[in-house]
Amino acid sequence: MEDTRIPGDPPHVVIVGGGFAGLYAAKGLAGARVRVTLVDKHNYHTFRPLMYQVATGLLSPDDVAPPLRSIFRGQANIDVQMSEVTGVDTQSRTVHMEPCDLHYDYLIIATGIRSNYFGNDAWATVAPALDSLDDAETIRGNILSAFEKAERLAACSAGAEQIQAMLTFVLVGGGTVGVELAG
Repeated sequence: MEDTRIPGDPPHVVIVGGGFAGLYAAKGLAGARVRVTLVDKHNYHTFRPLMYQVATGLLSPDDVAPPLRSIFRGQANIDVQMSEVTGVDTQSRTVHMEPCDLHYDYLIIATGIRSNYFGNDAWATVAPALDSLDDAETIRGNILSAFEKAERLAACSAGAEQIQAMLTFVLVGGGTVGVELAG
């Protein structure tokens, strides 16, 4: 592929993903003579190690999701774009996204993780993942609703066994998020 840059222009590095890998890649290029574009479908970085605290109501979503632009406010060579990447054409060095495609000289794909139900995808309807702020808010809503229902049952003189069933939670997964959430 021929170089289409204007002589003297710095190379364009496109980073897809504003998670930890994308953040550290962009910060690592802070002093380099490159132009960096960070693309993420959200305009914030999710600090995943504290997501369990959002899910259990100890923190608000804003506490674990600082805006990407504020993280990079002191870095002159970066532009943050909120868009969802729909594809990459490596032959033409183009990232496809709305509203227009983005040309790159170097590409870093750091799109993060996704929960795995290990072939039991039906579990997703009753066992929400904890991959996003929306997931954390759903889990928090489920937990708080269970406490509210248990309290109503207790006010109606329901049996201890029925109340205990309302307050029993099952966690599937022993990764860092599962362990933290269980704690």
